[in-house]
Amino acid sequence: MMSPAAIAADAAAGKKVFNKCRACHDAENEKNKVGPHLVGAVGRTAGSLEDFQPRYSANMKEAGAGGLVWDEENLAAYLRNPKDVIPKGKMAFPGLKDDEDIANVIAYLQADPKP
Repeated sequence: MMSPAAIAADAAAGKKVFNKCRACHDAENEKNKVGPHLVGAVGRTAGSLEDFQPRYSANMKEAGAGGLVWDEENLAAYLRNPKDVIPKGKMAFPGLKDDEDIANVIAYLQADPKP
């Protein structure tokens, strides 16, 4: 199994995969939905988006306070199985199982401008 970072990622393909996330997250506008917006999420400390503070789980805030930053490696682990990274987090999504999908979603989140 390749690590998501080792795959040549495609932001346009990631935009399609992100459709699974769109019901709860916006990655193009700084607009929170059920989940926090993901503009600038890569490199952000977990649980630190100021205007989403009251809605983060305690577990997500604790992870951020403990130093969890959403770099490519941590995002890949979280996108694969959110409950492994934030056991008592609120995200109900079970995760993406395909390494290429994970790499592409991360590329999409990093893309500026978005495809």
